[in-house]
Amino acid sequence: MAAEKKRHFHTRVIHAALTPGDWQGATLPPIFQTAAHCHETAENLSDTFAGRTSDHIYARLTNPTNRVLEQKLADLEGGRAAVFMSSGMAAITNSCLALLRSGDEFVCGNSLFMSTYVLFANVFKKYGITARFVESTDLAAMEAAINEKTRFVYLETIGNPKMDVPDLAAAAQLAHRHGLPLLVDNTLATPYLCRPLELGADIVIHSTTKYLSGHGDAAGGVVIDGARFNWSSERFADFAPFVERKGELAYLDRVWRELHINFGTTAAPLHAYLTMLGLDTLALRMERHLANAGKVAAFLASRPEVRWVRYPGFADHPQHEVAQRQFGGLGFGGMFTFGLADQAACFRFIKNLKLIYHLANIGDCKSLVIHPYSSQYLAFPVELKEKLSITPDLVRLSVGIEAVEDIMDDLAQALEKS
Repeated sequence: MAAEKKRHFHTRVIHAALTPGDWQGATLPPIFQTAAHCHETAENLSDTFAGRTSDHIYARLTNPTNRVLEQKLADLEGGRAAVFMSSGMAAITNSCLALLRSGDEFVCGNSLFMSTYVLFANVFKKYGITARFVESTDLAAMEAAINEKTRFVYLETIGNPKMDVPDLAAAAQLAHRHGLPLLVDNTLATPYLCRPLELGADIVIHSTTKYLSGHGDAAGGVVIDGARFNWSSERFADFAPFVERKGELAYLDRVWRELHINFGTTAAPLHAYLTMLGLDTLALRMERHLANAGKVAAFLASRPEVRWVRYPGFADHPQHEVAQRQFGGLGFGGMFTFGLADQAACFRFIKNLKLIYHLANIGDCKSLVIHPYSSQYLAFPVELKEKLSITPDLVRLSVGIEAVEDIMDDLAQALEKS
C-alpha cells in the first residue's frame, strides 16, 4: 500500500489534528473549561497517573483543547510531540531548565529577546548556571565556548531586535559533534518560513502569542521535540529514568513532568482555542507579512530621514545569503529595525504615527512599532545596550498585513513631522 501523501503546509495549517468525528461534528475543538476530569473507576485513574492511558486528570497536567493545539504545532514544525504553555517565556524557561543543573553551562547567541537575555544572564546565574554568550553567527566562537560543563546550544532563528540570522544547519552540526542538542526559538520565522528541525535542530520553541496566534488576543508558548537526539549518552546520564519511560521523547517528558506540571505553567484552554483560530490563516498572513516587510523596508531605505535599515532581505545584510538559503526564498521575516537621527527624532516619529500602533508586541496582523532603548531595555546599562546593538536611534517595526500603501503613507507623514 502506498504511503499517504503529505499535504502542503497551507492545508496542514488548517486541517492538522482536527477530528470532527470526536466533537459531534464540530470543525473546531471544544473549549474544555474544566479544572479536573472524572474517571469511572479507580483502576482507570491509577493507570492514567501511571501513564498507561492518554486520559486527562487535572488542568495543570493536560487539557483536551490544549492537546489538539500541541498536535497541530508539532505537525507544522515536523516534530513528534509538543507541550503548550502559558507564555513564550514559560516555554523558554522550561525548555532550558529541563537540561540544566547547578554548575552547568550552555552556549547561546547574544542577540536575544530582552526577557530571554535577562533570564539567561541574571536569573540563571543566581542558581549557579552560566550562559556563555557569543555572536550567534560566529561558529568558531560558539565552538570555543563549549566545555565539559556545556549542556546545549541555544539560538534564535532571527535575532530580536538585532536581526542577525545564524546558520542553523551549521550550528546543529557543531553542537552534535560535541554531543549537544540545539535549541532554537523560531518565533520570528514561524514554521511557514523556517523549520529548524529539518535543518538539524533538536528542540523548537515559540512564543505563540506572536505570529502563530497573530491577533494579539492570546498568550502562549510551546516546546516542540524532534525526538531524534540521543539522551542515553554519558553527558545526559540524569535523563535515564525519562529515557526508560518515554524513549525518544525523554526530553519532552522531562519538560512536562518536572517543570511544566510543578511550575504550573499551564495555558488556559481559551488561549489554545484562540491560537488555533489564528493558525488557520498563518500561511496567508505570513505571505502578506513577508511581502509587506520587503516593500516597507525598501521604502524606508529610500527616505532621507532614515539613516539605516537592518533587514535580512537586503543584499548588504551580513547574513543575507544565509537567510536566502535558510528561508527558501519565501521572504526574510515580517520585522526589521531602522535608525533615525537620534532618540528625540524617534519619539517624535512615534508620536506622529496615526495607523501604526505603539506597543510592546510583534507578529500581530496590525503594524506595531516600539523604541526598544527607552522601553524594553530601559533598565539595561548603556554599555550592555551598545553591546547588544540597542542604540538610541533604533526603531523596531513589526509590519502588519494592512494595505502596504497605507503603512507607507503613515510612515511617510510621521517621518516628515519628526
